[in-house]
Formats: sequence, structure tokens, C-alpha cells
Amino acid sequence: MCGGVKLRILIVEDQLTIVEFIQFNLEAENYEVDYALDGEQAIEKIKEHDFDLILLDLMLPKIDGITLTKLLRKNPETAKIPIIMLTAKSTEIDKVVGLEVGADDYITKPFSIRELIARVKALLRRSTVSDTDESGVVQLGDLVINEKEFTATLKGKELELTLKEFLLLKILVENRGTVLTRDFLLDKVWGYDYIGESRTVDVHIRHIRRKLGDDVDMIKTVRGIGYKAQ
Repeated sequence: MCGGVKLRILIVEDQLTIVEFIQFNLEAENYEVDYALDGEQAIEKIKEHDFDLILLDLMLPKIDGITLTKLLRKNPETAKIPIIMLTAKSTEIDKVVGLEVGADDYITKPFSIRELIARVKALLRRSTVSDTDESGVVQLGDLVINEKEFTATLKGKELELTLKEFLLLKILVENRGTVLTRDFLLDKVWGYDYIGESRTVDVHIRHIRRKLGDDVDMIKTVRGIGYKAQ
């Protein structure tokens, strides 16, 4: 969205005090905010309105955050909505599970509202430093990435990528043949300090490779350093 149109964010959280706190601060940043107190209500809200980002609690009544994320990612109409998972669980396995099912990011409670807003802005920022030509199209073999349309097609078939997967793949293809470190990719794709969480890149690369199917070798792991497209 651009111009005078506000970006719309959905908060899915069962604790109303947390909802009101987040909503107040996001509205102060000029976002339009709606909320749902359980997973079923969230589904109804998403059916009724288009959202630019979802803040999703892991532990929810009726439909939990993991299940809801899976449902959203399976539906072509909601598959690319950026999702930040809110979780009181801090173990690595909980974080990885959230990323595995398709969340773009996560933040552990209790969190700083400044950090949350920074992550929201980073995830909504739909541009990265690139050398894509004026057409907005970059290509590697049978893989065609259209930055303007936010689409990636392989052998004529569109890949169902989340926003972060798309941005990660785009940067790798733009820099094909060059090894990009995990820290570089975190900085360019996530857009904020993510020190100590390089596992995030690995999980997203695994998702991309799965979607590339027989062309998985387009992305090569350079052990101990990072990845390159070839």
C-alpha cells in the first residue's frame, strides 16, 4: 500500500490487555489495527478484510497459532501475508516450529514495544538493496523473479513463497555466484539486529529448497559461511 492508505495489521492474542497495549502503540505509528481474541475469530476477520501483516500469539483458544499459520499458508489468498509469531515460550524448538510452519518472524514475551514496532516495520518494508533491472525482473535459468509483482515462477509455474522466502530468494539470485553470509542475509532481509538467530535463515532456505523441488541445487550451502545461488 502507498500514499495516504494506512497499512492494516491484525493482532491475534487472547489477552485483551496485551492487545490494547500493542494496538495503542501501532496506531501511534499510523497503522490501522484490528484484533481477534481466538483463532476462529481471526479466520473470520481475515475472510472479511485484507491485512498487510498479522501478529499471532502461539497459544490461542480454539485454534492455536501453529495450526492457524498452517491454514493461512495453505490458502493461496493468505499464503503471502507476513506473520510475526508472539510466544511466551523461549526454547529454540518452539521458535523453529513457528518458522517451519511458515511464520516470517517471532518475538518472545515479554518484549519491548520498540523492538516489536521495529520488527513490524522491517517486515513491512518491501524493498531491499538490489541490482534488479528497471523491469523488476531477475532470472536464473528457469527461475524468474518479478520484484514489482512479488512473484517467483519456475518453469512457468508460480512458487508459493512467503514474503521472507521471496526476499531471500531474490537477493540470492541477484547475487548469483557470490557467497552471502547468514549475517548479511539477516541484515538485508529482516532489516534489524538478529545476532544469534542465524537458524532463521537456515529454516527459510530449507522451505525454499523444498518448493524448488528438482531444482533444489540452485541454492548451494557453503559450510560455515552461508549460501549462494548458482
